Amino acid sequence: MNQHEAEFIQISSLSDAHREISAIGSDPNSIDIMAPKAVHKTIRLHKITVQDAVIIKQDMLSIGGEVAIPKDAFHLKESTVSILLLGTVAQLKFLVEKLHRHYPRLQRIATEINGLLADIK
Repeated sequence: MNQHEAEFIQISSLSDAHREISAIGSDPNSIDIMAPKAVHKTIRLHKITVQDAVIIKQDMLSIGGEVAIPKDAFHLKESTVSILLLGTVAQLKFLVEKLHRHYPRLQRIATEINGLLADIK
């Protein structure tokens, strides 16, 4: 029985989020605050040092997101890895802020992530 007509909906952009939040009658002044929380994105980064991957993961976990790193990352001390950032647009924007507080290499990664986020409409 589905008394409340529960269903998954696909929200893949900020405009989708704006539309869906508006459709249920939310306060128009709150839509810009809620929309980035409704859009989940996955970003793949390549050539990340293990040290940076661990810091990025810690920062992302602290704000409720996730970072997937290779299971053997700690055995690859001399090489780089690819990682996946998993979170809402709001979490990813907050991650950018946190990474800008670190050393220059993480600041450059933050700038790259921010560039991707700027393209989300």
